[in-house]
Amino acid sequence: MPIASPAIALALASVAMPAIHSSSGAQDAGDTDIVAARADAHERMTVTLRIGDRGPYRFLLDTGAENTVLSSALAEELALPRGGNATVVGVAGKQSVPTVELDEILLGRRSYPGLSAALLERAHIGADGILGIDSLQDQRVLLDFSRNLIAIDDARALGSNRGFEIVVRARRRSGQLVVTNARIDGVRTDVVIDTGADFSIGNRALQRALGRRVTGGTAILASVTGQEIPAQIGVARNLTIDKVGIGNVAIAFADAPPFAALDMEKRPALLLGMRELRAFRRVAIDFSTRRVLFDVRPGS
Repeated sequence: MPIASPAIALALASVAMPAIHSSSGAQDAGDTDIVAARADAHERMTVTLRIGDRGPYRFLLDTGAENTVLSSALAEELALPRGGNATVVGVAGKQSVPTVELDEILLGRRSYPGLSAALLERAHIGADGILGIDSLQDQRVLLDFSRNLIAIDDARALGSNRGFEIVVRARRRSGQLVVTNARIDGVRTDVVIDTGADFSIGNRALQRALGRRVTGGTAILASVTGQEIPAQIGVARNLTIDKVGIGNVAIAFADAPPFAALDMEKRPALLLGMRELRAFRRVAIDFSTRRVLFDVRPGS
C-alpha cells in the first residue's frame, strides 16, 4: 500500500540545501504515560519533562541517540555535579564532552533515575536537552502524529499490536533497533528509526547501490555537536517496509559517523528521519520485544 510523503519544505536549519522537485529503564509510577508533544522548527517531536523538582524543560525525543543529553546552560543553571567525559557521535563528527549526573528525570508520571548526561550547546541541540534511548530501554515508545502525542509504557499497556498494519522484527545493535528487511528502489537496506533527524540520511554504500537512479544537489548537514559535513541529496522513488511503501524519499548521502559507530558502513543503510515518519498515522518503537510498528493514515 503506497503512501505519499507529506509535503515539507526542505530548506531546514540542520540540512542546508537547495529545493528539490521530484515525482531524514524507566520505573513505572502509575498508569500509561501519555505526553503532549509538539514539533520544533525541524518537525522533530519534543516533550516537556522535569529534572528533580525543577522545570518543566523542553527535550527532543531522539530514538537515534544512545544517551540523554543536557544543554550546558541548563546544567549550569541547575548546578549539577560534573561526571567524567564522554564521546558524543553526531551526524557530522565525534566530540569529547563533559558529563553531569542526574538524580532523576520525570516525564509525566514516569521516573528515570540515575542518568549520566553529556553536555552540548543549546543552540546546536535546539532544545534544553535530548531524551535518548538509555531512558527508553524495555519500553514501547508510541508516536501518534495524528494527535501529536507520545505514549511510553510496555506493549501490553499500549494495546499490544492492535491497529498496526505492519509489525516488523528488528535487530538490536548498540542499543538501537535496526530494521533489516526494508528496500529502497529495490535495494535491500538496513533502517534505523531516527526521531532526532529531520531529514533521512543514507550511507555511501546505499548511494553506490542506487547509482544514477538517485541524483540531486549538495547540502551541509549540521550536527548537535556544532560540526558540519557535506552531503549529496537525492530522491528515491520508493521506500518499502514489508507491505508499506513511502514515495519520493529525500535522502542526504554522507560519510556520517553514526554508520561507523553502528557497524553499518559496508551495507546500504538509512537513518529514517521525521519527514518520512510523518507519512504514517502512528509509529511505535518497542525496545523490549525488538519490533517496529507502523499504522498508515486512513485512505492512504
